[in-house]
Amino acid sequence: MALIGTISASVHAVSADEPTILLYGDSLMAGLGLSAEDSFEGQLQAALEKGGIEAKLVNASVSGDTTADGLARLDWSLGVRPDAVILALGANDMLQGLPPVQARANLKAILERLETLEAPVLLMGMMANRGLGSDYVAAFDSIYPELANEHDTLLYPFFLEGVALDPALNQADRRHPNAEGVAVIVAGVLPMVAKLLQQIEP
Repeated sequence: MALIGTISASVHAVSADEPTILLYGDSLMAGLGLSAEDSFEGQLQAALEKGGIEAKLVNASVSGDTTADGLARLDWSLGVRPDAVILALGANDMLQGLPPVQARANLKAILERLETLEAPVLLMGMMANRGLGSDYVAAFDSIYPELANEHDTLLYPFFLEGVALDPALNQADRRHPNAEGVAVIVAGVLPMVAKLLQQIEP
C-alpha cells in the first residue's frame, strides 16, 4: 500500500507439471519491508510445500499500485499465462480517497480480462478506513463481495483479517504486516488457495 513504484522481482522457476499462481496486488503481496522469506509470497510458498500442495507462485505485485495501475499493466503482466490468480488491489485507492465506483470498475475490468484466460481467481477483499465516513465505507467495502458474486470468484473477505490495527502484527507504519502478521494471513488464506487450485481445468 506504500505509494512507491516498487515491483516484486521474485519469480520461481516453474516446471511444466506444476500449476502457477500469479500474485497480482500492491505492497501487501509485494512484501514491502520484509525479507523474501518473510513476505506473503515466501510464507505462502512454504506453506504450500509443507502441505504437499504442488504449485508455484509468480509475483507480479507492485508497491503503490492502485486498481487503475493494475489494470494498465495487466496485459504486460500476463506475458506468461498463469493457471490461477490471487488478486489483491484497492488498498491504495482507499488510502488516496479515490472514488469506490472507480476502483470497482477497474477491478471488474481486470476480472473480465482474466475470465478470457479461463484462469480461476481468488479475490482478496479490503476494507475502508472507518474515518472516511459511512458512505465511503459502505461503497468501498461492498466492492469485493459484489464482484465475487457477479464473476463467480472465490473471495477472502479481508486481506488483513486478524492483523489490522494490531501493533504486534504490523510494521512501524501500522499498515503493513510484519512477519508474524503475514503468518496469520497465510494461515487464514491457505484453505482458499487450496480451493483455488481445485478450480484449475486439467
